[in-house]
Amino acid sequence: MKIIQLTDTHLMPPGIPANGVDPEAQLRAAVADILANHADADLLVITGDLCNHGDPEAYELLREILASVPFPVRLVLGNHDRRPEFVTAFPDHPRDANGHIQSVMDTDWGRLLFLDTHEAGVIGGIYGADRMAWLDDALAGADDKPVTVFLHHPPIRDGIRHFRNISLHDDGALLARLAAHPGGVRHIVFGHIHIPLSGTSPEGIAYSSGQSCTHRFITDLNVADPWWTGGNPCYRILFIDEWGFRAFGAEVGQVPTERAPICAGP
Repeated sequence: MKIIQLTDTHLMPPGIPANGVDPEAQLRAAVADILANHADADLLVITGDLCNHGDPEAYELLREILASVPFPVRLVLGNHDRRPEFVTAFPDHPRDANGHIQSVMDTDWGRLLFLDTHEAGVIGGIYGADRMAWLDDALAGADDKPVTVFLHHPPIRDGIRHFRNISLHDDGALLARLAAHPGGVRHIVFGHIHIPLSGTSPEGIAYSSGQSCTHRFITDLNVADPWWTGGNPCYRILFIDEWGFRAFGAEVGQVPTERAPICAGP
């Protein structure tokens, strides 16, 4: 199974920048590259902060940009999003009985879970009792098959000073519940931190983040107010297959006019 992950697209209404970057141009370039090189993908997931301020015009722009994607799309909310405005723009997008943007997708390689950690007015993530009850049912429905989890906020300690108090506020409850699933957790995929990160939790669950499609920061882990910067549009290509879980970063840059010569030695 081939999954494309975009994250932290931070769309604004047309023509308005975010952190010195044009998020519309970044996302359009990324989607064009995905369609040119990965039209065979099975799924596109955007792991939150779809829009920078949750403007209705920004969600309409997102809807227009994604209209050309020929395979299924799942959208996850982040702290910059606004649930009512999202639902207005995407009324048919799957959500749970309480209105959270949560859903499952069953595949030949186990169940995919899309979690909603957005809480209005909170920068960090919330995954309360009502959402946890939904997760209990989703895991029970997976039987003894592995699950792969997509959400915005990291459920782990990432070690980045800027994000110390704004990751998932749950005291480890989500990880503990996932670790108890008899089928195991294949991988946790998240966004929020804007830079690549991978590791394994104390419970033995592998995780990784995507890099923001728009702005990211110079990686100084110890500063509270990092230096935000631009960069080429980017996304990840995820594979779930007989080789397990694999993730490749893809960056959209200028196409070279000719290939570099093959190096004959080291």
